[in-house]
Amino acid sequence: MIPVGHRDTAGLPRVVVLRALGLGDLLTGVPALRAVRAAFPRHELVLAVPAFLTPLVRLLDGTVDTVVDVDFRDRVGPLPQALHAPDVAVNLHGRGPESHAALLALDPGRLIAWHLPGVHAGPRWRDDEHERARWCRLLRGSDIPADPADHLLRPPSDCVPAEFAGATIVHPGASAPARRWPVERWAAVARHELERGHDVIITGDADEVELAKAVASHAGVGGQ
Repeated sequence: MIPVGHRDTAGLPRVVVLRALGLGDLLTGVPALRAVRAAFPRHELVLAVPAFLTPLVRLLDGTVDTVVDVDFRDRVGPLPQALHAPDVAVNLHGRGPESHAALLALDPGRLIAWHLPGVHAGPRWRDDEHERARWCRLLRGSDIPADPADHLLRPPSDCVPAEFAGATIVHPGASAPARRWPVERWAAVARHELERGHDVIITGDADEVELAKAVASHAGVGGQ
């Protein structure tokens, strides 16, 4: 368990949110996470997410109290028993059945999740829906107000190097190549930002260097 908030959560009832995926998944889940926080202000909000994303979770204005290291990017498995018997469990991971079963195994007092026949009577999943809007609609189905537009990060000014202030960051990578937008489309986004007068920074991990270079080349972004 990794504390990321700034308050004493001892003795508080607990909300467990499952979003054990990658960087883009965490970012698209920001509006839903903020909505859960607003709905349960007197609960400890525990986010099950890969631990490497903890620095980003810390930028969410105290939305999350605690991170528990869970990585379900390859497959869904059991959740730590330290999370047993939460007051509320929220499935922001998928539509089931594996993710539903992982949360139900914790014996939550209440489950917020998509409809799964014979398992849970939540809202029904739609394929033709923006990811931010999808998770906000799930919460609204449980009478929790959620705004897909509440997605901006507000990092402390001292964590952004001066040379990057005001820049647009383009991150074309994804954990699975099939989920990646085409290079030409990312390049078009970068060119648009350049035309607006913004510096553009293209990022990627060690396995995405060539992808980042390809986007930079197509967009006409200089540097390395």
